[in-house]
Amino acid sequence: MSSLSRELVFLILQFLDEEKFKETVHKLEQESGFFFNMKHFEDEVHNGNWDEVEKYLSGFTKVDDNRYSMKIFFEIRKQKYLEALDKHDRSKAVEILVNDLKVFATFNEELFKEITQLLTLENFRENEQLSKYGDTKSARAIMLVELKKLIEANPLLRDKLQFPNLKNSRLRTLINQSLNWQHQLCKNPRSNPDIKTLFVDHSCGQPNGARAPSPANNPLGSLQKAGGFPPLGAHGPFQPTPAQVPAPLAGWMSNPSTVTHPAVSGGAIGLGPSSIPAALKHPRTPPTNPSVDYPSGDSDHVAKRTRPMGISDEVNLPVNVLPVPFQGHGHSQAFSAPDDLPRAVARVLNQGSSPMSMDFHPAQQTLLLVGTNIGDIALWEVGSREQLVSKNFKVWDVSACSMPLQAALVKDPAVSVNRVIWSPDGSLFGVAYSRHIVQIYSYHGGEEVRQHLEIDAHTGGVNDIAFSHPNKQLCVITCGDDKTIKVWDATNGTKQYTFEGHEAPVYSICPHYKENIQFIFSTAVDGKIKAWLYDNMGSRVDYEAPGCWCTTMAYSADGTRLFSCGTSKDGKSFIVEWNESEGAVKRTYQGFRKRSLGVVQFDTTKNRYLAAGDDFSIKFWDMDNVQPLTSFDAEGGLPASPRIRFNKDGSLLAVSTNDNGLKILANIDGMRLLCTLENLSYDASRTTEAPKPMINPISAAAAAAAASSAGLAERSASVTAIAGMNGGDARNMADVKPRITEESSDKSKIWKLTEINEPSQCRSLRLPENLRVTKISRLIFTNSGNAILALASNAIHLLWKWQRSDRNSNGKATASVSPQLWQPSSGILMTNDVADTNPEEAVPCFALSKNDSYVMSASGGKISLFNMMTFKTMATFMPPPPAATSLAFHPQDNNIIAIGMDDSTIQIYNVRVDEVKSKLKGHSKRITGLAFSHVLNVLVSSGADSQLCVWNTDGWEKQKSRFLQVAAGRTPTALSDTRVQFHQDQIYFLVVHETQLAIYETTKLDCVKQWTPRDSAAPITHATFSCDSQLVYASFSDASICVFNAANLRLRCRINPTAYLPASVSSNVHPLVIAAHPSDPKEFALGLSDGGVHVFEPLESENKWGVPPPVENGSASSMAATPSVGAPGSEQAQR
Repeated sequence: MSSLSRELVFLILQFLDEEKFKETVHKLEQESGFFFNMKHFEDEVHNGNWDEVEKYLSGFTKVDDNRYSMKIFFEIRKQKYLEALDKHDRSKAVEILVNDLKVFATFNEELFKEITQLLTLENFRENEQLSKYGDTKSARAIMLVELKKLIEANPLLRDKLQFPNLKNSRLRTLINQSLNWQHQLCKNPRSNPDIKTLFVDHSCGQPNGARAPSPANNPLGSLQKAGGFPPLGAHGPFQPTPAQVPAPLAGWMSNPSTVTHPAVSGGAIGLGPSSIPAALKHPRTPPTNPSVDYPSGDSDHVAKRTRPMGISDEVNLPVNVLPVPFQGHGHSQAFSAPDDLPRAVARVLNQGSSPMSMDFHPAQQTLLLVGTNIGDIALWEVGSREQLVSKNFKVWDVSACSMPLQAALVKDPAVSVNRVIWSPDGSLFGVAYSRHIVQIYSYHGGEEVRQHLEIDAHTGGVNDIAFSHPNKQLCVITCGDDKTIKVWDATNGTKQYTFEGHEAPVYSICPHYKENIQFIFSTAVDGKIKAWLYDNMGSRVDYEAPGCWCTTMAYSADGTRLFSCGTSKDGKSFIVEWNESEGAVKRTYQGFRKRSLGVVQFDTTKNRYLAAGDDFSIKFWDMDNVQPLTSFDAEGGLPASPRIRFNKDGSLLAVSTNDNGLKILANIDGMRLLCTLENLSYDASRTTEAPKPMINPISAAAAAAAASSAGLAERSASVTAIAGMNGGDARNMADVKPRITEESSDKSKIWKLTEINEPSQCRSLRLPENLRVTKISRLIFTNSGNAILALASNAIHLLWKWQRSDRNSNGKATASVSPQLWQPSSGILMTNDVADTNPEEAVPCFALSKNDSYVMSASGGKISLFNMMTFKTMATFMPPPPAATSLAFHPQDNNIIAIGMDDSTIQIYNVRVDEVKSKLKGHSKRITGLAFSHVLNVLVSSGADSQLCVWNTDGWEKQKSRFLQVAAGRTPTALSDTRVQFHQDQIYFLVVHETQLAIYETTKLDCVKQWTPRDSAAPITHATFSCDSQLVYASFSDASICVFNAANLRLRCRINPTAYLPASVSSNVHPLVIAAHPSDPKEFALGLSDGGVHVFEPLESENKWGVPPPVENGSASSMAATPSVGAPGSEQAQR
């Protein structure tokens, strides 16, 4: 077959694919043997359609072609055989053995005998090699991984895995070009020819009206099949008048066609000739060579399969799942490693509340505007890490507000920022709030921000805001819950247009212009997309968006390509590129998790890349490839759907974190930009103040390693030691700055331990009681910081939630406001399975998902998975024995859980496939603590045997183990728990044992600091790092609480029982567990042996727990330089 004939087959494959002739597509792939469709092959394997799998494969290779082919066929037939055995269908298994597997006996007789012997076993898993065989679904998935490797290595297949790069509907385009050429050759060409057949060459009718002959019984002539090719006049090259709307908008902005030809007017997106009224016409100069302006041909066949605007025919079909670049857009060079993506964590900023929207200044590219969930706005110079401006939400002129807004603010003053955005020249910025109003500020450089306009824009929330220049005049565009879009004069706030037509709240707006036409796209939460001109004449578009619900649209930087990103109510997310000329989806990008845990945000950069925040990471795509390019988690700490924003040149990327902060990611150009600004800032400031210690926070692990090699103990400031311990995180540096003065000024004084004995000396709150609870066994703050979850010894969970109010504007957990003991309306409780054991004697454990949506928990019985919103039990698994005693989620994959057992093993369990992936053995008693490091890729475990083990998470091999060194004279109880918790730097970890607190370095498993109570002191019951890892909170069996400096484990404050327990409480009541707030390092909570939970904060006047002890011998103690246990670095308490 000639090369052109081969290419014709590919064009036919594309045509069949676009027309959804699915079976025919795959039949032609198989019979021609030109293209091996891996997606189709995978689907058939997953579905177990073994006959179809082999039939498809046989079009490309035979069993005995080569060793790769032999292995492929063997794996398929072996899987088919094992599935028959698993169903106990012996006759079917024998049939497969004789007909399918016997052929391999000539190559490996021993193997065939072993396979035959499986028939004699009751369960083939008794064979050692098959002992790890799981269920059918997981076995097929595992086999498929191996098959793909074999196919990619097979010389008969590896060159047939890529589909050629073709523009959409290439075959249609070629036929239209042919028809155009035939029309040009007509002796009497008509201005609006009517093509009714492809069976003969086109010829226009004679001047007297006679028609060109057409074949008898021509089905296209009589039936007008909607999928056929349209009259050329319907498409533009032969229109009798100039185009009324620029080609990129014609498809979007066409009203129903007045042309009666069924091939043009039929279908939901019959985007043929424009019939916009005269008032909307925008003539342009006709093309000089109209016969070259070919239509794509997609618009004429929609009546065949009427569908709403959304995912077009090509998107979900296997042929187009391959990376098929589209010509004529973006870059054309060969793809190389994306070094120009910003991926290094260059700055970590502490915003203080959760960022909702961000925007970089259009000219000053390190100037970042941020709006948060409590109505705050901030302006950051990310180069110098300086917060230039911080403003809380405030209505500027209440008297000018509408009565509904005033009433709403009185009823609930809580307000969130929905969007912040700079004007095109950066002289203004706008803020859209969740209540009625937008505020426009003018920016005059540096810290100078002035109030410019306050507009009571919408009833309900203002969901989006944008700037635009219709008629060469700067305008502000807003949309809101009242289903409208409004346009305002940016100078004086006068309303210019109101666009009505949406039937649901309008979620986003996207103003743009092309060929001097100004227009606005809008999306509503019912999934409708509409387009508007600035003329009050109604919407020109009414289509469905992929993802529906929450959809945003954006153009590439050069304005030539249009994208949208949407998330449906059930969590399905989409990014698509639109074909503007037809109002249809051009391609759909893949790689989102099945159900996104929040509304996905996206952004574009460099006319080349797309980025989206999904699945606790940032995912990137090349615009010309539907497959994900890469993804990374910015060293962890991201929310489920992080907010993201590029700067103008794409060298920086701002990302929100789950601790109310921001991370600034940079590429090489971005690093240079930040370093330049940092140096300028430093040079300008050093004439007025001494240099401050500064550690580049690009990588916590690298900084910690640098700290180790540099010997931070030689530095004179204790704050530097703390910063080194924290990997140089900018947030920690910012938090520590005020302490430099405090600590230096305190050195001249005689240091004294801060003792808190009275309730008036701190803020503490006992949470509302539940009489069914006897004692609190486990305690944790939710990751959002607005609730506390407890597990009681009787297997019942308790959840306290704080609400926003005048006294608690951000709704975070606090000792100043009492929370609500929360239950769903159903009244059900989250209660663990207790099997036949006494729950009071069980070892309870739980772990909370990163997004607070579910909790995994056990109290001696099965492990339960609960929905935190409804309290419903989603699943139970792993019945005892053995019972689970410790749980931890894998930091990169919520489907992987480490489960410590009371038989001393650790099971690595995959929730999705319900399978134990690995079983770790190394302890001799029950597991009591588990902690992952996402920096070192290790799991640290601790047990009742007082042993620590480090496991590699790639292969789950044990790397190191070490027993705790218990001081002489202190004998722990027989089953004393040992807990572990990683420091924020993910290099060091805290060990908590009733006899000691210790800090260990993970890679060498060296104890770098240890603290032990005096011999007569009460045992330690629990301890935890503060959220910034600068303090350690510890509780004791005598009901006292101690606060330590984490850098050197030196005691700085002690809270005695009299400060929080009334005299009437039994002397036996004491804390069993302690938990730290996730964003406020000064707040912690206790779970008591009487079922009570207390929340603690220092007095507002103090705002800290005591004063740090002085540094001994003029040098700070640091983790990297502290001697091991037994050396003078080991300390005893003053308790």
